[in-house]
Amino acid sequence: MLEKSIDFLLENAGPVIQYRLRREILRDLAPGDEENLLEQIYQTPNFKLVESYVKPNGYIGSGAHSWGQWRGVIYHPTDLADGEACARLLSNYAVPKTHPLIVNFINAMRDEETLRHEFSYIPPELPRFENRYAGLKNGSTSSDVMVLIYTMQALLGYGDKDYVKPFRDISLDAFCSLMPFNSLDDITKRHRTKNISYIEADTYFPCSYHLTTLAHTQEWRTPENVRALANALNHLNTIMSGGNRLAVKVGNKYYVPGWAFARPFTPYTFDDQNTAMYRRPLTEIAMLGIGNRVGVIRESAANVEEALSYDGILRLNFDSAYKKRVYHSICYPTAYADTRLEPDYKRKYAMECDLTFWAVQFLGLVNGDGALAATARDHKTYKISSINA
Repeated sequence: MLEKSIDFLLENAGPVIQYRLRREILRDLAPGDEENLLEQIYQTPNFKLVESYVKPNGYIGSGAHSWGQWRGVIYHPTDLADGEACARLLSNYAVPKTHPLIVNFINAMRDEETLRHEFSYIPPELPRFENRYAGLKNGSTSSDVMVLIYTMQALLGYGDKDYVKPFRDISLDAFCSLMPFNSLDDITKRHRTKNISYIEADTYFPCSYHLTTLAHTQEWRTPENVRALANALNHLNTIMSGGNRLAVKVGNKYYVPGWAFARPFTPYTFDDQNTAMYRRPLTEIAMLGIGNRVGVIRESAANVEEALSYDGILRLNFDSAYKKRVYHSICYPTAYADTRLEPDYKRKYAMECDLTFWAVQFLGLVNGDGALAATARDHKTYKISSINA
């Protein structure tokens, strides 16, 4: 099944998928091939856009998870002009952490005066920066800049450095803190007049940024921590319900945390086109090194295998032309979109390549990517060399 998938990708995918497939899964990438594919990636339209958003101080884009326009002035000509989106694209494209673009971006994110400047371009950004440490335990990105800054550094390969380690440890605690509770009601308070349930700013609660940080870091991964995190993820899916809503109280204001996991994770099915935080968290859970110890991952892996069983190609079953158009229109890696590695879905098989690469990556992570790499590499030796020729 995966041999067919790998065949399909090698014959049809663009440079980003070719690079990640051969580097992360086949593990056959010679230095010359790597240099060639990276140069192709650097010529893609989205990478060129990221380059155009680099500022003299090294910061890329305007703000992070920020306002794209203010009082008629457009600060984000595209959704990629946001700092978080730029970091996500560089991570998705697997640009080496030693690339000057990334090194300068990291240095800018670690300089307080640079950050203060970058988060003062419009009035609403000023209180976010002043309260930048308020929501580290629950991901209140509406008030907390540092949740984003730490996560962006983890995405770019710097999450195990001393600067990010405290947030990485908070991220692990945010998931494990759920273990003593039986429902969201055990954690939240109810506002007397507003129709909201909320937690205090110093309450631990896991969000998508905690998960992303753990997925892209390594040094926390003792056997005990991995086991504890797997148990916490299973417990989360047991105690949460689909209708939960949550706010974080910071001072006298109430903010929606950045994709708080107040609802169960949804297993992958080929007839669901939910593009907002659907496949991406499943991938990041699988990246934690927990194998198939989490129920939603086991179910998703079985569904992916079934979807690939016909010809090795993963497809989505769109039930309307409108949903297909919406899916095709999401081309930048914002916080609200699944990962997309093929820049142009008008190209034949581009969407199928994106989905199929995800399937191969996901199953490799769940089942043990080392064994997959050895099998795939042996199978594809002739095919790869013939493409290079």
